[in-house]
Amino acid sequence: MATAYHNLSDYDFNSVPDASHLRFGIIVSEWNSNITGALLEGAVHTLKKHGAKEENIRVQTVPGSFELTYGAALMMKSHKVDAIIALGCVVRGDTPHFDYVCAGTTQGLTQLNAMGEIPVIYGLITTNDMQQAEDRAGGKLGNKGDECAVAAIKMCNFSKELFAE
Repeated sequence: MATAYHNLSDYDFNSVPDASHLRFGIIVSEWNSNITGALLEGAVHTLKKHGAKEENIRVQTVPGSFELTYGAALMMKSHKVDAIIALGCVVRGDTPHFDYVCAGTTQGLTQLNAMGEIPVIYGLITTNDMQQAEDRAGGKLGNKGDECAVAAIKMCNFSKELFAE
């Protein structure tokens, strides 16, 4: 569903499992830090709201969105987290650089998510302009960080339930 028809921060609180026993890694891009900082704030707030402990939320920064894949891969290899949230923001410019960064990052995170042992949540905002990014980082369309935190908790629970059978 298009974000224009759905607030990223709107979800049923009761549909989210308790996160008090889970460990989360958040990889956040330093590029467009006004946006990624707001995404990070939303993700951490939502994780805590669902019981995650401060000491079980590990935040690491990388220079840009393209480096999110490498950061997530290293964090996955550490075996210190139950899920990884990758947060970044790429705003379209005048060159094809936008297309390469978005495609490469998306493919890299998808590959990690499909082949890894823990969920990697895709929190890369790709927009045509800065206003669209602001709208998705706590603005009129909610906060993608909230959505990613909820997805991380739910995917950990999904995995736990599947392997408990």
